[in-house]
Amino acid sequence: MCAMFLSGLHSFMKTSISQKLFFKAQQLIPGGVNSPVRAFKSVGREPLFIAKARGSKLWDEDGNEFIDYVGSWGPMILGHAHPKVLDAIRKAMVDGTSFGAATRREVEMAELITNIIPSIEMVRMVNSGTEATMSAVRLARAYTGKQKIIKFEGCYHGHADSFLIKAGSGAMTLGVPDSPGVTQSVGNDTLIAQFNDIHSVENLISENHDHIAGLIVEPIVGNMGCIPPQNNFLHRLRDLCSKNNIIFILDEVMTGFRVALGGAQELYGVQPDLTTLGKIIGGGLPVGAYGGKKELMKMIAPSGPVYQAGTLSGNPLAMAAGLTTLSILRSDRKKIYRQLEKYAIQLERGIAAIIKKHNLPLTHNRVGSMFTLFFTQQTVVDYVSAKSSDTRQFARFFNGMLERGMYLPPSQFEAAFLSIAHTEAQMDATLNAAEEILTTIFN
Repeated sequence: MCAMFLSGLHSFMKTSISQKLFFKAQQLIPGGVNSPVRAFKSVGREPLFIAKARGSKLWDEDGNEFIDYVGSWGPMILGHAHPKVLDAIRKAMVDGTSFGAATRREVEMAELITNIIPSIEMVRMVNSGTEATMSAVRLARAYTGKQKIIKFEGCYHGHADSFLIKAGSGAMTLGVPDSPGVTQSVGNDTLIAQFNDIHSVENLISENHDHIAGLIVEPIVGNMGCIPPQNNFLHRLRDLCSKNNIIFILDEVMTGFRVALGGAQELYGVQPDLTTLGKIIGGGLPVGAYGGKKELMKMIAPSGPVYQAGTLSGNPLAMAAGLTTLSILRSDRKKIYRQLEKYAIQLERGIAAIIKKHNLPLTHNRVGSMFTLFFTQQTVVDYVSAKSSDTRQFARFFNGMLERGMYLPPSQFEAAFLSIAHTEAQMDATLNAAEEILTTIFN
């Protein structure tokens, strides 16, 4: 269907170099990509190979130019190649790229994070969001002496074994909710609840009394599309965890510093026991972190018995990029988040007007500068309602937007992002393209 739709478009895109690179990559890399959602399989085309990016735009190897709504899956809140971030990386690079030893910037980063996020009293740097979440879960088990973990259907917390049970993100996109290689014993210790359904959590706690070590949740889901919490869901989770000696873990790898400077926990006024971070704190370089109350964090080696290590943790280049990014966000927080909200509202209202004008079977979700257009009439509040989306229609929309120079996430089940480098004119251009394509799809 995608091919038929695209054949009717006047395509301005060249893809010969990307095609050649993809052919070669398939001989050398599993699936030709180093992360599954990059493969573009769910949108019926071969992936583009990106050559460079500046501000709100990126260019592929064939020279095609796009307005970017992926932003490296969230980190590029300041836009690509921000001059101050690049300058910080250059200055750090001159002194060496890695030491495998303690550095000043690690201390500065820890101080900055703990100053911005009150629930984090101590923090440990790691190299990815997956490392952060798996370490937080191990810590919860060690602290409570219990084994089981509650996660939510469709939420994605990285590719550690515990999280590949009813996972979101790429697993959801490819139709692989569970992964071979995950043992039955791991599966037995992972309990699945439904997002925005507090009764499903209460039932799991009742059925597994005194066996649940932790509960981990994306406070705003971004890995089955953007889905906000409803009906004080996060506060009710906090209360349940407190009453049942369960460590409450907020996975803010995506939402941290994105929906507010202090993340979703600032936006919704809820304090977790542990928080996992990533993306923005590295300014686009590989990074992760987890932190929380001192009584918990002091159990981490070498202070305590819970072992976790990383040769490149706190890498000086990542710390330099992250420190600069966070410092810019903090120093001009009102202006930056006001601007992000302004353009997000412009898109949201524009999409709502298109839906109403043409009576389209679509749902649009947004929190701050995160958003998703779902190809379903249902209100999307959880995994089941997200899965009601028509992914074939989404694929047609994605390809049509790409042909018109709009680079969206190549999956119905991923959130899109804005940066402060985007412009009002780009919002208008995006809405015009969206209306043209949507009316073509549904008429």
